[in-house]
Amino acid sequence: MERINKFGLIFLFMTVAGAAATAIADEFSQQDLTRWESEYLSVVKQGRQAFTDPELGSNGVTCAQCHPNAANTHPETYPKFQKQLGRVVPIWEMINWCIRNPLEGKSLEASDPRLVALQAYIYYERRGVKLDPGKH
Repeated sequence: MERINKFGLIFLFMTVAGAAATAIADEFSQQDLTRWESEYLSVVKQGRQAFTDPELGSNGVTCAQCHPNAANTHPETYPKFQKQLGRVVPIWEMINWCIRNPLEGKSLEASDPRLVALQAYIYYERRGVKLDPGKH
């Protein structure tokens, strides 16, 4: 009898846990997906504009001059150790390093829409590449 009660409690717990997990899952429609993709691609476009904008820095240099089509940025390898910064960093810190140094501009806050757009563009150009954090 005691064995049956333990089994019943375990079964009840698993049922409730499973129902809770199902209740937490997001549900979205094709309309949601279409809107979200459109919003994302709009930010990617803004990132491409910032990537080619000499106003991001102060000396007329653009990100695209060193990284045409975001070449050799390898966002899939971040976070990783960057010798320029002497520590493990996310990609946005490396973007800011490039803005401060080759572009001779001012760092952007992590939440700055331009920095978010630059990251979106860089990741978009590398879509389909396997994540490999820490790789050099």
